[in-house]
Amino acid sequence: MDMAAAMADMSDGTADDDVETVGAVYGISVDVTAVLGTALMPISQILKLGRGAVVELERLVGEEIELVAEENIIAKGEVIVIEDRLGVSITKIVKRL
Repeated sequence: MDMAAAMADMSDGTADDDVETVGAVYGISVDVTAVLGTALMPISQILKLGRGAVVELERLVGEEIELVAEENIIAKGEVIVIEDRLGVSITKIVKRL
């Protein structure tokens, strides 16, 4: 069942119930992951990895990274440094069809 159908099942059709249902959904937390890049490696190479090993990613320096929630790309952005932490400056919101 998709989200719209599930939300429709939770409501008896009144506007107040619809607002409460949407409000409840807004409070749900999901993990968001910043994907810096990927690499395709044979298992034999993975087993040889150790401290100090370098894994080269396919993404170039300065290229946008992806923000992913529940396996869906939700945005793209640039890696930034905020004091002693990393962050992502959003450059594009990905629209779903």
